[in-house]
Amino acid sequence: MAGLSDLLNSDLGKQLISGASAQTGASESKTADVLSMAMPVLLGAMKKNASSPEGASGLMGALSGKHDGGILDNLGSLLGGGSVDQSVMSDGAGILSHVLGGKQPVVENTLSQKTGLDAGTIAQILKIAAPVLLGIIGKQTKENGINDSDGLTGILGSMLGGQPKENQSLIASLIDADGDGSVLDDVADMVLGSNKQKGGLGGMLGGLFGK
Repeated sequence: MAGLSDLLNSDLGKQLISGASAQTGASESKTADVLSMAMPVLLGAMKKNASSPEGASGLMGALSGKHDGGILDNLGSLLGGGSVDQSVMSDGAGILSHVLGGKQPVVENTLSQKTGLDAGTIAQILKIAAPVLLGIIGKQTKENGINDSDGLTGILGSMLGGQPKENQSLIASLIDADGDGSVLDDVADMVLGSNKQKGGLGGMLGGLFGK
């Protein structure tokens, strides 16, 4: 199964990079840098969430419904023409809110510091990437007949495999590197030097696609 590095180098990945670049005005190389770090972080957060029965159930429901991979069949028209379809942006905003919660600015500011793009541009790129990423996961789960949490975490883990070392360190810091139950605070502490506020993974990710 293709990992995220392969996906970003594929035709689909190039469409995503081109569309996000045209929407934000950021160069394609900078956009690719953001996506190469942001998509594994989002995927890692989903994988962490899917380790609980409730989280896995919510994610499976989303993947078998709206996010079953159908977006990939129409990606050219949704992302092309220099303006990303508003439905994609709105969908992405909702996904990010569920996945990252109140910690979304931490992720955006961290990626901003690492890439040199402003946080507002980062936010736009993330909104475009999130529905596409879920579509990719949805397509994989459907093609492989996945219907339980073990299979889902296997899919997510496989897609996360083979990350470059610089991404591994960022992902590790997000996925609770110090074991205190708080994921995204670790990035603020590592990159921004801010004081941690114990948030707890459950509150941050527990609402992922919950009904």
